[in-house]
Amino acid sequence: MTGAEEISARVFVLLGDVRCSTSYGVVTVDVPRARWVEAVTAVRDELGLTFFDVLTAVDELVHGFDVVLHLWSPAGRFSLQLRTRCPRDDARVPSLTGVFAGAAWHERQAWEMFDIGFDGHPGLTPLLLPDGFEGHPLRKEFVLASRVAKAWPGAKEPGESDQDLVGAPVRRKSLPPGVPPPGTWPASP
Repeated sequence: MTGAEEISARVFVLLGDVRCSTSYGVVTVDVPRARWVEAVTAVRDELGLTFFDVLTAVDELVHGFDVVLHLWSPAGRFSLQLRTRCPRDDARVPSLTGVFAGAAWHERQAWEMFDIGFDGHPGLTPLLLPDGFEGHPLRKEFVLASRVAKAWPGAKEPGESDQDLVGAPVRRKSLPPGVPPPGTWPASP
């Protein structure tokens, strides 16, 4: 199996009515949340996608979160990306730890960074953030306060020095993504 069209056709036969798309040669299959474990198990067993590469999430704002899984077939030398969506007000998907033991670490990371629950996970415990950290830093509404305290990279172009900027027109100051304008910040407790 080599071509994206052939992979899409085999996935469609295997999983039925799912949406397949191809971008840059990578086939992405959109799977309903209720069929997440079933679909991942099927492509592992029937298509030989036995190498668990990565599981992560994408914050799609009002559309919720996409949980994205990338698998590889060592025998067939092809990959497949599976994606499921969960709404913001019910951010949870079934755990894949029963299908791939290596999913445990990735699901803990997605839970900690996005606050997406994984039903059936054996132990969603903090993994990367320091004790006492509040918030979920990969959610788009999370304010990057350190970018307010420290100048945004790129204040000077590569090769420029402070001396080169003397007398030069001043660039308009802009805030980094996710940082609200001063005066709109909530008061500190």
